[in-house]
Amino acid sequence: MKIKILSVLPMLFLSMTMHAQEGTLFGKVTDTNNHSLDLINVTIKGEPMGTSTNESGDYQLKLPANIPFKVVFSSVNHQLTERSVILKNGQKMELNVVLEPKTEELSQIDVEDKQVRKSTLQRLDPRLMSVIPEASGNFEAMIKTLPGVSSNNELSSQYSVRGGSFDENLVYVNGIEIYRPFLIRSGQQEGLSFINSEMVSSVLFSAGGFDARYGDKMSSALDIKYKKPTEWGGAISASLFGGSLMIQGDSKSHRFRHISGVRYKSNRYVLNSLETQGDYDPRFLDVQTFIGYDITDKLEVSFLGNLAKNSYKFVPQDRVTSFGTIQQSLQLKMYFEGQEVDAFTTMTGALAFDYQASEQLKLSIIASAFSTDERETFDIQTQYWINQVDTELGSETLGDSVANLGVGTYLEHARNYLYATVMSAEHKGFYSGERNSIQWGVKAQQEHIEDNLREWQMNDSSGYSRPYTDSIVSVSYFFKAKNKLTTNRVSAYLQDTYTVPLFNGEFNITAGIRTSYWDYTQELLVSPRVNLAFKPDWEQDMVFKFSTGYYYQPAFYKEMRSRNGVLNQDIQSQKSLHLVLGTDYNFKAWGRPFKLVAETYYKKLEDLISYSVDNVRIIYSGKNDADGYAAGFDMKVNGEFVKGVDSWFSLSIMKTEEDIRDDSYITADDDGNQTVNYPGYIPRPSDQRVNVGVFFQDYFPGNPDYKMHLQINFGSGLPFGPPNSERYLATARMKSYQRVDLGFSKILKKPGKEYPKGHILHHVKDAWISAEVLNLMDRQNTISHEWVTDFQGQEYAVENSLTGRRVNVKLSVYF
Repeated sequence: MKIKILSVLPMLFLSMTMHAQEGTLFGKVTDTNNHSLDLINVTIKGEPMGTSTNESGDYQLKLPANIPFKVVFSSVNHQLTERSVILKNGQKMELNVVLEPKTEELSQIDVEDKQVRKSTLQRLDPRLMSVIPEASGNFEAMIKTLPGVSSNNELSSQYSVRGGSFDENLVYVNGIEIYRPFLIRSGQQEGLSFINSEMVSSVLFSAGGFDARYGDKMSSALDIKYKKPTEWGGAISASLFGGSLMIQGDSKSHRFRHISGVRYKSNRYVLNSLETQGDYDPRFLDVQTFIGYDITDKLEVSFLGNLAKNSYKFVPQDRVTSFGTIQQSLQLKMYFEGQEVDAFTTMTGALAFDYQASEQLKLSIIASAFSTDERETFDIQTQYWINQVDTELGSETLGDSVANLGVGTYLEHARNYLYATVMSAEHKGFYSGERNSIQWGVKAQQEHIEDNLREWQMNDSSGYSRPYTDSIVSVSYFFKAKNKLTTNRVSAYLQDTYTVPLFNGEFNITAGIRTSYWDYTQELLVSPRVNLAFKPDWEQDMVFKFSTGYYYQPAFYKEMRSRNGVLNQDIQSQKSLHLVLGTDYNFKAWGRPFKLVAETYYKKLEDLISYSVDNVRIIYSGKNDADGYAAGFDMKVNGEFVKGVDSWFSLSIMKTEEDIRDDSYITADDDGNQTVNYPGYIPRPSDQRVNVGVFFQDYFPGNPDYKMHLQINFGSGLPFGPPNSERYLATARMKSYQRVDLGFSKILKKPGKEYPKGHILHHVKDAWISAEVLNLMDRQNTISHEWVTDFQGQEYAVENSLTGRRVNVKLSVYF
């Protein structure tokens, strides 16, 4: 079945020819000092519609004509304010509002999205991304501090959620599913993630039990919305890692709007803190735009485009690493010849038509395309020496190498090329009734992938190639794949959210069903998902939630490719049953607002495709060969630990294991009697038992223009084992991941403060400068291991460490 993706557009577009009357409400929200207020909630009382102000305090909202509404303006730190309006058809009404500081305790439920609170989603403040001190510069750094999320690599934007792999996470920008390059194997290559933090207006994240409107993956959903500007402006940011430029604008008629960004990054400075010395030349460039135009008062067309060009060149020179114990202190010396040259070019484009057919009904059509052209090439020869170090106190050779225990050489070669395109067309709808809201969608997708991969490694230990034979020179690892694949997928979903009064409280149920079909495996999948929430009529502001669902993850390119490069035509979808029980509690402490969110969960995993992890590269078995589970507890407390600034603390406790089908090994005793052993359940590669994330802000007493920003990440050790070995051998543990990043910022210009013409800050709305100490404790965290062999044939796992301490300076200016 060949799907004609674009042929559905005319038919779906005809369904939008209905007309309804409406007007436009717009204006500015300021405080009592005439300072613009951003992220003020602008909602319609009793109706499921609303928006929020941008960084200039501006907002715009379309309302049905000739109907009286009460517009509610609210925020955590200001008094709730209501205004009554009636718009005529085609009218553009300006309504400017001044908010008073909050002087009485108001329930936080008045100022947040009630529907989000009753789901497994949590809303994040995108403004905090600009002040979080971290090394990658990617938006995902904020996600990594959330409960249930773990990551042990500050250079990478990838993360694991509740025991899942990196490939089990959904990411959407403006409703478009985002894809990553396929051949990335290390954080050094990764560069910039898709999300441009300067363009983000809202962030929703679910760590499990998410709705049917989100796609077919097993772990998490990240839902990003970009800004719709209401005035001209921009932002410039520069640091020792690179810089960015953002420009936004809105026409006088408020029909045309755009926001565009350019980012450049080179993490050479931070890579020079790695143990392997050499010439690092990483260059990452990203150009992105989001354009919208109101064809009529009810019909809007928008375009999202992205072009990313990432190149990575590395010429290694040498490395010296100490390892071992106090009793046996060893040193590894390595010298390199050769280089690595990689290039990744990705493009994403999406065209969307949004039609507000009536006050209750919204229809959308989206056509999108993604392409990636990836090249990974390297030829690197490594010579190593394993030496014993003198540890005897008082010895003249203390700390020097006194004996050579092993010498060897290995040669690594790769010529990997991949080209892929993903095209899709979909229709989405939203209908809001008096007590319920219905969402639906239909999507057709086609994928085309061509790969030509060839890589091998030859090991030589003490003059003998390993594995040793007396007839040929063999290699220890060889991989070759040449595939060309075109497949089609169809998916659809329908979900209904219903709210009713119950036991002097409010009961909310969201029930949905999702179905999908993939012509490669001819699987027809049906995924039911349910979320229940109850808010009792108590003095305490609490919501109790329960979510469950059966989640499928159909294989994509990497999962269906075996270790010898052959595509598995019998591959089946991985499956996960989610059970999530949680609570959401808003409370006051020290007269300031706080929120406690806690969830306990269990995930039953079936038909898993087992894998191992090397740095950030996932190596799949290419077959459904395991079953498993994940269980744990997550909690997060956030609020104003210091008045006026938000901070949070998160804790996750989790265990995830899998049982590889039909795996066994044989052992023999001294008498030669053999025993067959079955490993049973073993830790999954993502089994990080304890995670702690902290983001804390403070300011100097009496001078809030000077602020401190602290980020702490702790994760217990991940499992690992010898390379290219059976999965049951991967039960050793890396040392724990511990990292502290500290930042200090100084506000140079506050919003609303005016300077005379000719002053350097006259046209600047907001500006600050910050200094960051990254990896404050200079902790040598481990990302993987180098395996070397001595004269006796004993293998040593030598840690490959991540980046050391670095200082960064950043300037951010908004105009």
